[in-house]
Amino acid sequence: MASPRISLSVPGPDGDREIGISNPDRVLWPDSGITKRELAEYFITVAGPFLAANGDRPVSLERFPDGVAGESFFSKNPPKGAPDFVEAVTVTYNSGRRHPQIVLTEIAAAVWAVQMNTIVFHPWASLAGDSDHPVELRIDLDPQPGTGFAEVIAAAHGLREVLIEAGLEPWVKTSGNRGLHVFCPIEPTHEFLDVRHAVIAAARELERRMPEQVTTHWWKEERGERIFVDFNQANRDRTMAGAYSPRALAGATVSMPVRWDTLDTVDPAAFTVRTVPEILAADGDAWRGFLDAPGRIDTLLEWWQRDLDDGLGELPFPPEFPKMPGEPPRVQPSRARKPDAP
Repeated sequence: MASPRISLSVPGPDGDREIGISNPDRVLWPDSGITKRELAEYFITVAGPFLAANGDRPVSLERFPDGVAGESFFSKNPPKGAPDFVEAVTVTYNSGRRHPQIVLTEIAAAVWAVQMNTIVFHPWASLAGDSDHPVELRIDLDPQPGTGFAEVIAAAHGLREVLIEAGLEPWVKTSGNRGLHVFCPIEPTHEFLDVRHAVIAAARELERRMPEQVTTHWWKEERGERIFVDFNQANRDRTMAGAYSPRALAGATVSMPVRWDTLDTVDPAAFTVRTVPEILAADGDAWRGFLDAPGRIDTLLEWWQRDLDDGLGELPFPPEFPKMPGEPPRVQPSRARKPDAP
């Protein structure tokens, strides 16, 4: 039997808003028993850090009508009937199509999204006021079979050194799963393709220094037991779970910002919808001030050009992207047509 609808009082810049939550006792995470109401209350509790990391940006909502054990789908534009405090901005996608995308400007919008069965929030790397120019350089460190979190940590420390040498300040968070996300605040002076090239330059430099530990190979059959440095997360309209966003995984884990001096002892499974509010209250926001001192990607772009001059070219784009200039063939090496033998 469905639980009765409730109303939650949500603080905001214009005073409290009353947000209705239907079926508040519906369990979203069966393994932990976390309900829809608990998730809504989680966002109210972590409102400040969550909005600092995800607010004022185009954001995609990953919605789970039947909880994490069921099917999911993405919402990008505000649905009909969305309240007026759920804002939107028109963005350009890789196809050239333009469309409104949701923007969170107060935590009531996130609570409303929970009412719409949202569990994971996927923000763009750019702000709503200038969606074409990222304010973040993002790198996803993705463990491959045969590697674990200890190997991801080692790769993250190596990547940090590379980025610092390039004049940037790296920040790190758990992915909420097995990987790590390394972000750098940057001045919004370059379009997404330039930022992608900067990420590739950093990834290649890390690969040179840690060839047995990390790889930039796009095709899984070529990666081996190494950490994949996912450069394609830097593309336009390619997003990952935002900081403090829950993940649709059995443990109700959260993508959690952490400090570099604690990274070696981090347990990603310890950051959950139920534990993160207490951790924040005790330790504060590890990403506080993230955008205060943005850097520039000039040095990384110089490295990109250096590699081009040395014969290293463009890398593959995701399959849903249009064919891009200089891109190698989109066919995995084992299926590529071999030249006729002499």
